[in-house]
Amino acid sequence: MTRKTMTVTTVLANVFAITAVAAVISGSFANAQPAESHYVPQYNSSGEMILPPNNIWRTWVFVGAPLTPNALNSGAASFPEYHNVYIQQWAYATYKKTNVFPEGTIMFKELQLTLPPAGFKDGSQTEPSGRGYFPGAFNGADVTVKDSKRFADTGGWGYFDFNHHEPKALTAAVQSKDMCAFCHIAGAKKDEVWTQFYRVLDQ
Repeated sequence: MTRKTMTVTTVLANVFAITAVAAVISGSFANAQPAESHYVPQYNSSGEMILPPNNIWRTWVFVGAPLTPNALNSGAASFPEYHNVYIQQWAYATYKKTNVFPEGTIMFKELQLTLPPAGFKDGSQTEPSGRGYFPGAFNGADVTVKDSKRFADTGGWGYFDFNHHEPKALTAAVQSKDMCAFCHIAGAKKDEVWTQFYRVLDQ
């Protein structure tokens, strides 16, 4: 083998090695991407909605957390928790572009109790930051799904109760109109969504 042939062979070998390394690196970055980029509601054979897996909603866009504690509602608030509300990234992006919630939008409301009262009648307590209300234990979830065909009887949105305690139910049947939808239809600002409570949706 001549010196020129050896040089060409060495160059080609280096090129192949660099290409292989680049492919491995590229593959590693690809594998690092989120597995779920367009999550949509899943249902079982009975038509019940399946709880999104692995707490995936906590990776979605957080839109707000209204609070209705028991202590400010005669000790018996209908929803005595923070309402931590999330929406899928893709649905949020579409909404911000079109000002319309797309089909398949999930509004996931994870309920979270306040820390137990510590001596104040209004249920508040004092922490290093001052006196106020502070998040405690999770307490179930309520979920709303936009599907104009499936939920035509309730204005195009379906309402699901995944328990108002922990653990959350793994599946949930759609609620009747008199359970949830009527309140959203009557009081929510836009398309049955309480955008008036979520600044990032109400701009």
